[in-house]
Amino acid sequence: METSFDDSEDERRERRGCFECCIKCLGGVPYASLLATILCFSGVALFCGCGHVALTGTLTILENHFSKITTDHAMLTDIVQLMQYVIYGIASFFFLYGIILLAEGFYTTSAVKELHHEFKTTVCGRCISAMFVFLTYVLGIAWLGVFGFSAVPVFLFYNMWSTCAAMRSSVANLTSIDSICVDVRQYGIIPWNATPGKACGSTLGDICNTSEFYLSYHLYIVACAGAGATVIALIHYLMILSANWAYLKDASHTHAYQDIKLKEERELQDIQARSKECVNSYS
Repeated sequence: METSFDDSEDERRERRGCFECCIKCLGGVPYASLLATILCFSGVALFCGCGHVALTGTLTILENHFSKITTDHAMLTDIVQLMQYVIYGIASFFFLYGIILLAEGFYTTSAVKELHHEFKTTVCGRCISAMFVFLTYVLGIAWLGVFGFSAVPVFLFYNMWSTCAAMRSSVANLTSIDSICVDVRQYGIIPWNATPGKACGSTLGDICNTSEFYLSYHLYIVACAGAGATVIALIHYLMILSANWAYLKDASHTHAYQDIKLKEERELQDIQARSKECVNSYS
């Protein structure tokens, strides 16, 4: 009976130790950085994946309906391919950058948790945190531009979609449908000498009914939403990094103050010990 009681007591202690260890590990997780990383990965994945497919669909629509001569849109084809390669680079860079920021979040969380223990921040660590703050700020400004740029194809496709919707309305029946046209040359996508350059009437309706148009339009919307999510994630990162840098700076000042205070206490103890020795020698 005594052996079983001792075994149950040991099991309870072991379970308690595992529970405390789990609580300690969960307390060291940077949940804000983890949430920002998930949001950043999701936004970049939506922007890169949907943008890549949408660009291919847009090029197919232009080649089949607006610019049937290859030399007229040769430059546009090169630009689309270049943008697709840029998308590959963006996806790779932000995958690594998100992991680095998450690791930096773990580092700063540990530094704050161990503020009153033996863990001390270094000048190098604070400089790295400041560098991430600056780099994230620059990337946030850049992604604001990307977000605005990704809204341009949404606007163009929306204009074409609304024109097709106008042809199906009862008001359009009062006039000639062939007079309703969409000329993509006015947007600067293809040169003015491109043939045919525009689509009117039933031809425009057929374009709007194609799977390439429907898919590209909705993919551009999702890509724009992904860019917006990435901007939000970078703003979230910026707030986290700024707060962590401030915590690290305060921690360094606290440790410096504690070191000075400990040094002064030791000097005071040495002075007191010497004074006692002098008093004892005189007595």
